Amino acid sequence: MLESRRRALIFLLLAIVLAAISGFLVLKKVQALNTELGTMVMVYTADKSIPSRTIITPNDVTTTELPVKYVSDEHVTDVQKLANKVSVVPLSAGDLITNKILKEASAVTKEDNRLVSVLKSEKVIFGEKLYALDRVDIIVSHKLEDAPVTEVFMEDIKVARVAENEGEFTGVQIEIPHKQVAELIHMQNYADSLRVVKANVGQVMSEEQATESETSEENTKESEES
Repeated sequence: MLESRRRALIFLLLAIVLAAISGFLVLKKVQALNTELGTMVMVYTADKSIPSRTIITPNDVTTTELPVKYVSDEHVTDVQKLANKVSVVPLSAGDLITNKILKEASAVTKEDNRLVSVLKSEKVIFGEKLYALDRVDIIVSHKLEDAPVTEVFMEDIKVARVAENEGEFTGVQIEIPHKQVAELIHMQNYADSLRVVKANVGQVMSEEQATESETSEENTKESEES
């Protein structure tokens, strides 16, 4: 009886030792895998179905964790990179969002309008630095029937976006009707010069001058009455 108890105790101790060794080996293996994979990084995925060409909003996305080993520059880890972006392909809930499928949302406000870039060059001159939503006039100088002509080519055009290079203003994208796109591009290519000036400046100056004139007249009347 004592011999059988002794054997049972020995087997129990061996089982405990083997279990401890197995646990230690599993722990070391998990630690090795974690070291190999690295820390976890939060990346953005679609939280629901997102149709293509639809502006992505914060309510459309969520985050998930990926090992840093599997995260590349294509993964979106900053929500700011989704601002004013659309996906070129439809997304389903859980799909990873990558920079390859993202594109800037169009700033066109009307379906029949198009954006055309007008950048500084020897022929293209800007009267002043412009900002998004400014209105501009385009004046061109070219030869018409062998005679030099300078004329207003387009008026009151909306600036959709501004182009900059290292903080320096380099041009704009303007929104114009589709039927005028070819005309503008033709002028950009073949006009002797094309000048972009901010619109409504003269109108504002006139209003200010009118206000000053009215004030001056009121002061004159008061002087005469006194």
